[in-house]
Amino acid sequence: MNPIRILVVDDHEVVRSGLRSLIDTEEDMVVVGEASTAHEGVKRVAFDEPDIVVLDVRLPDASGVEACRHIRERFPNVKVLILTSFADEQAILGAVVGGASGFLLKKVGGSELIDGLRSVAAGQSLINSEEAKRILANVQRGPRTDPRIATLSQREFEVLQLVTQGLTNKEIAERTFLSEKTVKNYVSNMLAKMGFHRRVEAATHLARQEAKFKTDKETWSSSD
Repeated sequence: MNPIRILVVDDHEVVRSGLRSLIDTEEDMVVVGEASTAHEGVKRVAFDEPDIVVLDVRLPDASGVEACRHIRERFPNVKVLILTSFADEQAILGAVVGGASGFLLKKVGGSELIDGLRSVAAGQSLINSEEAKRILANVQRGPRTDPRIATLSQREFEVLQLVTQGLTNKEIAERTFLSEKTVKNYVSNMLAKMGFHRRVEAATHLARQEAKFKTDKETWSSSD
């Protein structure tokens, strides 16, 4: 069975050497190349043909997340495992948005890193720590993390989305197969929970939160 081919991209030589020493002791994996910058790392993927790129999230010339995105776009079969020193929300979100298969802190033990590489090579998604899972859950919820919107039930949130589309109670009733009276009650409850008096206020609030979430997501995908 062919060993797992790994490219290490980190601007610290000591880190690269340490990772090489650790990985090369394993019979089922081998370091096929190293790079110290994002630009060099992307170029070396074509030459070294790795299965996995171990990529630092902070590099001197560009974001590791940006490098990850370029690698995934140009070499979709190559997987990326992001390494970083801090479990900050932006790094975790950036790793996921950039198409990384996994995220690990540099402080993890050697055995955990090796296990992580094997998991990623096997096609598994590797998200380290409960904090990472919590942050990703928030991403999936999107605007629902807003305190006002978070108070709504799932049905009330669905009604709010339809209100934001400019639909009347009658049109919402037809769309949701509810009675118009039931929709009116949902709208009243929704406004009361959110602290608004008019439906246009609630609709504007949701639209702003969705726009904010979209902007934040674009920021995560282009920064480290």
